[in-house]
Amino acid sequence: MLHVKVKTNETKFSIPVPYVLLNIGISIITSKVLIRQANKWSKPHLEKKNMNFSFPSIDQSELKPIIKELKKHKGLELVNVKAQDGTEVIVRL
Repeated sequence: MLHVKVKTNETKFSIPVPYVLLNIGISIITSKVLIRQANKWSKPHLEKKNMNFSFPSIDQSELKPIIKELKKHKGLELVNVKAQDGTEVIVRL
């Protein structure tokens, strides 16, 4: 399970993210329909700026082994950021 902890001066909360939700997120992000729609939505804005860009299609089979490997490293701290105002974000497996 992925644990996201956010601490501010006023509040402190933790968000647990199960690996099942990560797998569902990967399935949604790598869907052909979403990538096609994102390219369609961004096309008018990019044409105004004379830029040529399209979102690359990502194969789901490339991302699934990453999640599988992360499960083996429980307790690993992925992100530990502290801002000047005292806000702190920690992402841990």
